[in-house]
Amino acid sequence: MTETQAPVKKGTDTRIWLRDNGVYVAIAVLVVYNLVFTKNFATLANLNTQLVQVAPVLIVALGMALVIGTEGVDLSVGSVMAVAAAILPLYLGYGLFPAIALALVAGAACGLANGTLVAVVGIQPIVATLALLVGGRGLALVFADGQLKDIRNPEMLELGAGKALGIPYIVLIAALLSVLVWLLVRYTTFGRQLVAIGGNRSASALAGLPVRRVLMLTYIICGVLAAIAGVLATARLTASDPSAIGNLFELSAITAVVVGGTPLSGGRVRILGTVAGAVLMQLIAATLIKHDLPDSTAQIVQAVIIVVAVYLQRSRARGGTA
Repeated sequence: MTETQAPVKKGTDTRIWLRDNGVYVAIAVLVVYNLVFTKNFATLANLNTQLVQVAPVLIVALGMALVIGTEGVDLSVGSVMAVAAAILPLYLGYGLFPAIALALVAGAACGLANGTLVAVVGIQPIVATLALLVGGRGLALVFADGQLKDIRNPEMLELGAGKALGIPYIVLIAALLSVLVWLLVRYTTFGRQLVAIGGNRSASALAGLPVRRVLMLTYIICGVLAAIAGVLATARLTASDPSAIGNLFELSAITAVVVGGTPLSGGRVRILGTVAGAVLMQLIAATLIKHDLPDSTAQIVQAVIIVVAVYLQRSRARGGTA
């Protein structure tokens, strides 16, 4: 007897291709559109502006991609940014590096708290991180006495506005972190364990993988990356404003990750796709602004993109395609 194969549904291959490559096509289309219809788009100044604006979102999205890869989510990243921003000016008198180090330690502590609630206590990630989303912002306001604090430290100002070889420091840091996270996912045991746990946590535990340790470390990394984004956002704004820094960054990061092809069901992490997703969302916002469309329009477009991306992922889950 000959084996029979189930017929492939019409359009399945197209959905798979769009899921994996649609973000790059969308970027190409937007770039061509802006080159033709947007004044002063193809200038070095505009390129620098767009890259500087997307850098903090990208850094947060890198950590979010790792968490989503474990079938989790971190809603607290914006508040962690605010905590780091609030701590920074308190210790700048001791020097730039001690102040940044303490801000990153605070981010790691937030990640440890989230990871403990998820991996040890067993609380659902959306609930565990929602607690810090609310409490973290309040904690940041306590650290800052509820006030905006100007940054006058010359080194900090240089970090926010300086360049190396014509490339802003903020962009270079975001690029370096993207490469490091990509290497972490692709070539380390931790990266392979993270993906395996996201694919099937119960099977990973039965196979002897250190599920709790990997989950806790994943949330710690996410917290540190959010803190770095908070430091860079503070340097760029030349002020620490815990009430504003990081607002809605969790949504922007999740959007970048999902649009970039990392499934919410876990088991897969696409770092290059996440980078492209962050760039795409920045391009959409910039295009609408340059053509005098309101910010509400950008939010509607973002919502539509999320729905389409999740639909394509749902098609993947039904078809079992890797």
